[in-house]
Amino acid sequence: IGASNTRLFKVRVEGVGNVYQLRIASARKDAGNHGDDPVSAYLGEHVFRNATIRVERGDYAKLMQRVCAELQEAKKHASNENEVSMLEHYIESFETGCVNAHKEGSRKWIRNKSPEVETYLGFIESYRDPLGVRAEWEGFVAVVNKAMSRKFQALVENAEVLLRKMPWPKEYEKDVFLRPDFTSLDLVAFASSGIPAGINIPNYDDIRQSEGFKNVSLGNVLSAKPPKERVTFLTEADGDMWQELQSAAFEIQVGLHELLGHGSGKLFTELENGQLNIDPDAVPNPIEGSPGVGKWYKKGESWDSKFQDLAAPYEECRAECTGIYLCIEEEVQRIFGHEGKDAQDLIYVNWLNMARAGLVGLEFYTPETGRWRQAHMQARYVILRVMLEAGEGFVNVQKIERAEHDGKPDILLTLDREKIVTTGKKCIGEFLLKLQVFKSMGDVESASKMFDSYSQVPADMLVLREIALERKRPRPLFVQPCTWVEDGVVKLKEFEASAEGMIESMVFRFGEHDTDLEELYLSDEKFHDL
Repeated sequence: IGASNTRLFKVRVEGVGNVYQLRIASARKDAGNHGDDPVSAYLGEHVFRNATIRVERGDYAKLMQRVCAELQEAKKHASNENEVSMLEHYIESFETGCVNAHKEGSRKWIRNKSPEVETYLGFIESYRDPLGVRAEWEGFVAVVNKAMSRKFQALVENAEVLLRKMPWPKEYEKDVFLRPDFTSLDLVAFASSGIPAGINIPNYDDIRQSEGFKNVSLGNVLSAKPPKERVTFLTEADGDMWQELQSAAFEIQVGLHELLGHGSGKLFTELENGQLNIDPDAVPNPIEGSPGVGKWYKKGESWDSKFQDLAAPYEECRAECTGIYLCIEEEVQRIFGHEGKDAQDLIYVNWLNMARAGLVGLEFYTPETGRWRQAHMQARYVILRVMLEAGEGFVNVQKIERAEHDGKPDILLTLDREKIVTTGKKCIGEFLLKLQVFKSMGDVESASKMFDSYSQVPADMLVLREIALERKRPRPLFVQPCTWVEDGVVKLKEFEASAEGMIESMVFRFGEHDTDLEELYLSDEKFHDL
């Protein structure tokens, strides 16, 4: 079992006291048979440090049963045996609650190269969990954009060359770069609370380290734009350039972020036989300037288990830094069809966008608790702090008492584009080196000390946060189409990109009363009151 597909409840039981219910999402509710059901061994009551823990399965049972039924139907339309096996492992996972079965399905998914229709589902991302452990359900269906995918595949083919440009020694890079499938997809449906611009999955780090992963760029998410409006915190000239080039710049950033950000770096690990996957005396420590490292992941430790709630923002920061660090390389720009002034403008907009995102990210900081509520936003704020710390007039943030266009307090962010390849590359490269070294060694103490210091929001930034909140724009919503089958033909219905279109699409998709959802809501209602 694992934490990703569970919920934890504390209930008061007469004669026992507090009991912690660990509920595993699964279609089955029974105790199972230990012989062919690995989850069953963990079910029942356990006592740990005088606390009673009751492990149960069958959370979301009726919904999981519906998922399994649909996946059984999907098997009839699989295009190869690999897809059949993948779906069978998903069904096993969703029926029993077994995380290892989902991992096996993910292994099959990795090996399913270049399908015409791409899909992935399960309890995937843990961003919404304050501890970064429990995951939210998501699933998507998309079709491949072949023209854009050719550019991403060219990036894959040049990956080994680009990885040598990273600021860490070769010992900190994977022994062999496992070339992933990297495709640009146009979404048909994405079921989750938010839609990303790109994905690097599966999130099982042991699979990513030794077996590979897939990179996905969601093209029609990248290209979707709200109506043109003034860009906050930038000069008028920078805002106009941002409006024109942000989509193209972000396309490059997503490619580098997913492939060479999340896809790079080696974890120093103690193997099952007690041996290390490195020679600790020979590996250099570039931070201390001496040979030899004294830290690594012990048997049973993983990136997520060791770094816990730091893992998500730290890893997103490492990937975002990789994107802006490598986008200045000419070969990267050429892969995406840009050269000369065109390429230089895109580099500028990408760095400018990252710095601006750090200011926007302040919306997701809670001063009362001193905590960040969103991993990507914390990561971008940290990068802004690193840029500001570099000095030399590289990035400046200025409070404006009365803005010319509306007379209200504002923020002006400027970035010296001539210093991107000097001051910018140096400060991000040095920071990226530390991020990777601490991650490779599993040095959570040094990583936390460094990352937490940049995550702090001092008094001057709190003032800017208030302005950022006043200038906050409504979050854009993506209006998704609906598909259905009529007389054996798949039909597609699209909706207007407006609030009315969003409502219409939801009514069209979920028009009937769902008694299963209502029953689930009512059963959990007693936990809704704070």
